[in-house]
Amino acid sequence: MLWDNHMHSNFSGDSDASPIDMINTAKSKGLLGMTFTDHLDLDYPAEFGFFDLDIENYYPAQHKLAQENSDDSFTVLTGLEVGIQPHIVERCSQIVNDHPYDFIIGSTHLVDKYDPYFDGFWDRGETNTLLKRYYECILENITAFNDFDSLGHLDYIFRYVKNPELKKDTHQPYFEIVDAILSKIIALDKAIEVNTGGLRGNRLPNPNPSPSIIKRYHELGGKLITLGADAHTPKDIAFAFDIVPDLLKDCGFKEFVVYKNRKPEAYPL
Repeated sequence: MLWDNHMHSNFSGDSDASPIDMINTAKSKGLLGMTFTDHLDLDYPAEFGFFDLDIENYYPAQHKLAQENSDDSFTVLTGLEVGIQPHIVERCSQIVNDHPYDFIIGSTHLVDKYDPYFDGFWDRGETNTLLKRYYECILENITAFNDFDSLGHLDYIFRYVKNPELKKDTHQPYFEIVDAILSKIIALDKAIEVNTGGLRGNRLPNPNPSPSIIKRYHELGGKLITLGADAHTPKDIAFAFDIVPDLLKDCGFKEFVVYKNRKPEAYPL
């Protein structure tokens, strides 16, 4: 009885999924609810063009579907996944506040305007330097922009590392900068997301972020966890959610939260 708080539909440039198909599949999987979080990545590199969001029509269309498909046993909410870059924060804040979204994920997809999803990114320098720079960008981004509710897929970049050995530890080699990020999130009273998307295709051995980072967040006083599978197709909704309750309990958590009207509501694991 969990809730998938991170999914994309055909409003996102990297998904062809019909919103109603996503809703029907989430219902069939026995979830308590779901939250659409389509991509808002302003000033994403034009040659890739993944993330052009139909801002004018997105909220009205998704909110209408949410109202039509919510009842006492299942709830549909509308949010955004905001790709943060310091130079676009004013525009992002304006868009976030143009409509009464339920939930905003703050994510870092770009490292100095380059996306690690593409192979060419890894030609830009030594791998460990690029990995550390990714974490530095997260800290810069959440310092510049805090109009979000949960920090998305904290160690996302490791999904695309070519050396499998480097995927095994996304934490200790970067302990100081990760601590700085977690401390900032806690000071801002934000959540961190446990995102199972990295497990698809065996890209990672663990969800994003790794259990050691989740434990460290708890040790530092973090209390707010959101859940998401980062689904771009109906079949990936709630992917690997069966492992999530025990994983979070091992990290010290007894509940997760769902943001409704930008306020966290707690649910037991």
